Amino acid sequence: MNWSTRVTEILNIKYPIIQGGLAYLAYSDLAAAVSNAGGLGQITAMSLSSPELLREEIRKVKKLTDKPYGVNFAIGQHGRRFADFLQVAIEEEVPVVSMTGGNPAPIFAQLDGTSIKKLVLVAARRQAVKAEELGADAVMVVGQEGGGHLGRDDIGTMVLIPQVVDAVSIPVIASGGIGDGRGLMAALSLGAEGVEMGTRFIATKECVHAHNGYKQALVIGSESDTTVIKRSLGAPARAIANRWTDKILELEKNNNGYEQLKEFINGEANKRYIYDGAFDEGFAWAGQVMGLIKDIPTVAELFDRMIKEAEQIRAKWGQ
Repeated sequence: MNWSTRVTEILNIKYPIIQGGLAYLAYSDLAAAVSNAGGLGQITAMSLSSPELLREEIRKVKKLTDKPYGVNFAIGQHGRRFADFLQVAIEEEVPVVSMTGGNPAPIFAQLDGTSIKKLVLVAARRQAVKAEELGADAVMVVGQEGGGHLGRDDIGTMVLIPQVVDAVSIPVIASGGIGDGRGLMAALSLGAEGVEMGTRFIATKECVHAHNGYKQALVIGSESDTTVIKRSLGAPARAIANRWTDKILELEKNNNGYEQLKEFINGEANKRYIYDGAFDEGFAWAGQVMGLIKDIPTVAELFDRMIKEAEQIRAKWGQ
């Protein structure tokens, strides 16, 4: 079956499946496994403490795969700190750079004159149009079902993807609520030319940095076991519901600002859950797709399953 789309052609990958940036989790092991399986794996840059550590992760990926891979820059809260990290990506001739959570214009400027492909994560039609104007090669569009940071408009993937497809001429990659072959085919039917998955890749064997209890929570939990925090800060984000997120929501309900919230929503609170398994002393990002996650396969097994499911659907459509 031919899986060629503009996304596979631009990124030079076999299947139109991209692994999300996954703060504190997306490193060389997972990125290489996704790329070797035929998708685009990514390293998360801004979770690393120095540009040289990013260089080390990039070189590890190069040893583990000869396939394309990407580096994700979550730029929203890092100001110009990303510039030195991005310079490392340029020096190491990274094939793809993706941007989330902020204005991509400074990154585009720094990448000017390189052959690096540029992907931008957006959560609204207007953001997609702007990304295209700036020179994005494709946009990744996340609906409100997704995990981590979302758009402010609470628009679901089924509605948002066709809107963006109609508004831009560059390829659209669907994100939010996708975790199997059915989701892949649904995205393609909406006009997207690929999918990005985050939560589903956490519950894989190669996501070695994630605590097993975190993975088990994704397997056991349902779509109703997530909640959206940080709305009061104008940065809504979906996480697994627990006592810690209850505290956050109570503080938000009482109109507490960032200074009162920061110790509950910072990276250290995130890492206590995802690294240490301190499940009531921190939080973990997860999308509603956790309601579809029933096991913890290898990345290769996940890809095989997804493609088989998708091919069965396409065969039915051909009848």
